[in-house]
Amino acid sequence: MKTVKTALDSALAWFCVTLFAVLVVDVAWQVFARQVLDSPSGWSEELAKYVFIWLGLFGSALVFGERGHILVDFAVDKLPPRVRWVVAILMQLMIFAFAALVLVYGGWSVSQLAWEQSLAGLPVRVGPLYLALPISGVLICFYTVYHLVAILVGAESAVEDTEPDVL
Repeated sequence: MKTVKTALDSALAWFCVTLFAVLVVDVAWQVFARQVLDSPSGWSEELAKYVFIWLGLFGSALVFGERGHILVDFAVDKLPPRVRWVVAILMQLMIFAFAALVLVYGGWSVSQLAWEQSLAGLPVRVGPLYLALPISGVLICFYTVYHLVAILVGAESAVEDTEPDVL
């Protein structure tokens, strides 16, 4: 499972870098067309919107893979180790439930509803663009199960200490 996670981390990181590069080029073209050519392009704004959404969804999945998501641990740090462990398990289960219900199930439902809708600015349908929701949800579910198993077997601590020590 570790090798699958490592390969997925690498592929997802490169995908996010590619999406970011596309976003930068697209927005640069949009600014150039508007300011220099005095002819704004309609498709570039639409593309930037969807690339930004995809980048946010897949970037958040990558962050979940690194356990880098927002964690308010000042209260959890004061708990006994066994309670911290239980809280970590509950958090992973809640993340899994959210990702499965909202992102996977809800995202799939929304993409099916919008499958035949067309975009005015791009020659694509909306439904396939919405597939970023269930795909990122599946990725988050995978990472959550990975970390849940790692916490259960003791390979990862309940609360990761990622903050530098301040003197």
